[in-house]
Amino acid sequence: MDILTIVERIGEAPAAALFGLVTGVIFGVAAQRSRFCLRAAAVEFARGDLGPKVSIWLLCFSTALVWVQAAELAGLMHAEEARMMAVTGSWSGAILGGVLFGIGMVLARGCSGRLLVLAATGNLRSVISGLIFAVVAQMSLAGWLSPLRDRLAALWVTPGGRNVDLLDRLPQSSGLVLGLAIAVVALGLARINRISPRQLIFGSGVGFAVAVGWVLTFGLAQVSFDPVQIESATFTGPSANTLMFVLDRNAVLEFDIGLVPGVFFGSFLAAMLTREFRFQGFQDADNMKRAMIGAALMGFGGMLAGGCAIGAGVTGGSIFVGTAWAALTAMWAGAIVTDYFVDQPAVRAAV
Repeated sequence: MDILTIVERIGEAPAAALFGLVTGVIFGVAAQRSRFCLRAAAVEFARGDLGPKVSIWLLCFSTALVWVQAAELAGLMHAEEARMMAVTGSWSGAILGGVLFGIGMVLARGCSGRLLVLAATGNLRSVISGLIFAVVAQMSLAGWLSPLRDRLAALWVTPGGRNVDLLDRLPQSSGLVLGLAIAVVALGLARINRISPRQLIFGSGVGFAVAVGWVLTFGLAQVSFDPVQIESATFTGPSANTLMFVLDRNAVLEFDIGLVPGVFFGSFLAAMLTREFRFQGFQDADNMKRAMIGAALMGFGGMLAGGCAIGAGVTGGSIFVGTAWAALTAMWAGAIVTDYFVDQPAVRAAV
């Protein structure tokens, strides 16, 4: 069944939500089974180790680049039509928001996508943190924090009313070549760290989910009467939109509304099938306070940066959006510095 047939049978808005659901389920299963997490990779790197967490993150990132760039070459999507490429980008937002998000994900012990995956496995800490993240993201989008976000984002923007395409003056296959090169490095590290083939498959599935989202929304845009955003997996805006969808009876279906429940369901299904579902809570009051502060920083930082560790770091990175790569770099920097000054002193004291 092709995209046009699906749209004719159920309508454009339900089709968008369905495609979000499909993308989310693939992402949720793959992320839960691979233990994919930017926070874990950044902490591992900050402590001088290129271990399994770094390997899995690089594999996911490279897989997203390979699949998305291959889809671009095959004509299954056009990056220049993606929303994050077609609008003005903010360098100041990417840098400042990225740093805040990196700090927050270390404090909360997981990025927004990871919190959603963990929440579906019975982690109540992630449930609370995820709700705070969604509320602060909504406040940053259209609430009390939106004026501050707007001022910070306007400090330094991309020229010409569009974002920067990092591949604009390079050969068309450059993105695919870079993705393959990073994949070789990732597989080399995976071999050194003795990562199982199963975990490698699921790790690559996270990147594949990003490509699925791009291709499905691009295909939908080609057959829809009304304008459709070409987008893929991200969790800052969708978390806020999903929260408002359940609170506002006039809210409409869209890709975001299917994505978040899809990730939750995929992760829950994977956890149940592998008997890894179990309820967990906060260790103590200090742990709870730390997680709540981290979630709030991620909510504001992710909205300011134009995306979370997945939305900017992998989804935006896969189509070489300039500010997405800047945000990803800032997230790594924020996480590394936070781990060094906050967590590592306790680790060294315990030795």
